[in-house]
Amino acid sequence: TALPSISLFSKPKDLNPNLHYKTPAKTPSTLTAPLSLSAQLWTHSLSTQGLAAMRPPRGRGGGGGFRGRGDGGGFRGRGDGGRGRGRGGGGRGGDRGSSMGGRGGRGFGGRGRGGGRGGMKGGSKVMVEPHRHGGVFIAKGKEDAIVTKNLVPGEAVYNEKRISVQNEDGTKVEYRVWNPFRSKLAAAIIGGVDEIWIKPGARVLYLGAASGTTVSHVSDIVGPTGVVYAVEFSHRSGRDLVNMAKKRTNVIPIIEDARHPSKYRMLVGMVDVIFSDVAQPDQARILALNASYFLKAGGHFVISIKANCIDSTQPAEAVFQSEVNKLKQDQFKPFEQVTLEPYERDHACVVGGYRVPKKSKIAA
Repeated sequence: TALPSISLFSKPKDLNPNLHYKTPAKTPSTLTAPLSLSAQLWTHSLSTQGLAAMRPPRGRGGGGGFRGRGDGGGFRGRGDGGRGRGRGGGGRGGDRGSSMGGRGGRGFGGRGRGGGRGGMKGGSKVMVEPHRHGGVFIAKGKEDAIVTKNLVPGEAVYNEKRISVQNEDGTKVEYRVWNPFRSKLAAAIIGGVDEIWIKPGARVLYLGAASGTTVSHVSDIVGPTGVVYAVEFSHRSGRDLVNMAKKRTNVIPIIEDARHPSKYRMLVGMVDVIFSDVAQPDQARILALNASYFLKAGGHFVISIKANCIDSTQPAEAVFQSEVNKLKQDQFKPFEQVTLEPYERDHACVVGGYRVPKKSKIAA
């Protein structure tokens, strides 16, 4: 007996589970009948949509770039990732960078600039020479950089690169690369400032210490016989500063507002140098207040001036001149001024003396 058939386009309600059902056979007309024009267009659109769905989407490859700060010198590296058109998984990209951070090459993945922050590699190829500023050194290798002798060997403060050099007597000395993109004082030194007055054995008051990046290098410079009083108002940055000071015995962290030096007058003695990096509109007044409390007569100051923080409507040169005039009214005598370009935009560093004694006239 012939088995009952079931249509493909209607759902049977009551099927006997003991019977096997079959689909109706295709008639020759369904196989040979030509498609209409609308049906052909509809079929073509389905096929192209299917191909488009299979193709990998165009997009931004990688994880986006970041500007890496190159350690020791004016080199900017580019971060991993970047723009890309990922076609079929190939494309350009890669994460190749030079030792100081450079432009990435071709690779597998999204199109972009690779690299990031590299660093100087120590060993026999790196020579370390003393800089004309006491406590600062020059590391000469594939790229030159300024470095300081690490007061706590084996410890990095802000993930900076370290160089270990073996002396003639067989002992190893570790140096830390000083990045001018992250330190105003390093930028001033590379910019050619004549004197920073911070030297081994000096007593330094540092205003605006932040998390202690530059403070750690000043700690290296003054050495175990010197002392650095680091004042920072932000408690968040102050935590990093305190943790850094736990391993550096010559750093005294003070979490206080530099506008009120009377609050920490019992902690700070007379100092040889004040370094100020507070970036406030009244930073000249802040420096003068602290100098009246702690800076010895004949001492020196180093101040980093950010023009936009004082008056963003005036040209940077006019703002610098205005601040220098304010300093002159408060018994400061500016000796020199250097720009911090290209490491900081619209910044200048002013160095000078405080209550400088007048030269006595020698009788003829």
